[in-house]
Amino acid sequence: MTGRLNNKVAVVTGGTTGIGLAVAQRFAVEGASVFITGRRQAELDAAVSSIGHGAVGVRADMSVLADIDKLYDAVQQKHGQIDVVMANAGGGDFAPLGSITEEQYEKTFGTNVKGTIFTVQKALPLLKDGGSVILTGSSTSIKGTAAFSIYSATKAAVRNLARSWMLDVKDRGIRVNVISPGPIETPGLLGLATDAEQEKQLRAGLSASVPLGRLGRPEEVANMALFLASDEASFVNGAELFVDGGEVQA
Repeated sequence: MTGRLNNKVAVVTGGTTGIGLAVAQRFAVEGASVFITGRRQAELDAAVSSIGHGAVGVRADMSVLADIDKLYDAVQQKHGQIDVVMANAGGGDFAPLGSITEEQYEKTFGTNVKGTIFTVQKALPLLKDGGSVILTGSSTSIKGTAAFSIYSATKAAVRNLARSWMLDVKDRGIRVNVISPGPIETPGLLGLATDAEQEKQLRAGLSASVPLGRLGRPEEVANMALFLASDEASFVNGAELFVDGGEVQA
């Protein structure tokens, strides 16, 4: 244990798989007491087991405010404060203009925007002055992506939340930053494909869009999250840090 987060309390929403799980695992190895959320109990239990180090899982849908309250009640029962909040829960699916449904809109904005807003707002009473808030954005927020406008729009909203919130909490010294991953090899990304052939095409197309020529790994996003959570990022605030292999710079 290298201990860059020793004696810190961290909350990672959407921590049962992909990026969230990798972040939670890294935070725990670095000494943090980690709380994660997930919507399905079996996946939540498996994630907690894989994280170890006394991690706690709270079954919660982050688009439901009562579930967010349940999360912070669980934290408060064990700890008096939170040092790091990573609002990571989110998702989306493809639908071109003309096929967008109200259900898709409500679901995607409900988790990615509403969930992010109230995950952070409801953390404020427990969040330590000088703490770190990390929002999960996406490289899609700054470019057009066919049939992916709703998801992309939610991530553009998340980017501005960070810019505005850092001003709202500046008197408390709380830093608010965004990590915007490019294509990362996660179940969520690969799950956008409906069969093996489509997955192969998705991998090839996304890899071709990245100057490094491959998909990223969840652990590579976790490295950035650790930096932002730690004191090493003490003068990084309101930033959007891309972990995308150069995708949006090409």
